[in-house]
Amino acid sequence: MAKILHAKYMAKCIGCYSCMLACARVIRHSFSLSKSAIQIRTAGGLQSRFLADICRGCLDPACARACHCGALLPRSGGGVKFIPDKCMGCQDCVDACVVKTIRFDHESNKPVICIQCGTCTRFCPHQVITMEEREDGR
Repeated sequence: MAKILHAKYMAKCIGCYSCMLACARVIRHSFSLSKSAIQIRTAGGLQSRFLADICRGCLDPACARACHCGALLPRSGGGVKFIPDKCMGCQDCVDACVVKTIRFDHESNKPVICIQCGTCTRFCPHQVITMEEREDGR
């Protein structure tokens, strides 16, 4: 069964951005946090918690439906597979994302999109983000 990202332990997050750096470095070959598909941010205020903006791994991803060039394909178990060579840079996937976690990289003319690979989970020092099997129908 396919696994998807979960961030249910955000109370343990220390805001080290290791997950973001790992995603940007391994997937996008960049040291820029802006190239990460996962974004860690504060909820606001001096003593607030951290929040994770992550792909929810939709079973019927709107971003894939909006992609007319075949660069985004529904992934078994939820989320999408991204084929960069097919991407035309139209940004339709950015507009279609229901949780607004897809951003567009104007340097590469490609979306910054989570592929549910789990790289971020391997580099989180407190196991805040995990890969979990999706329960049927969720």
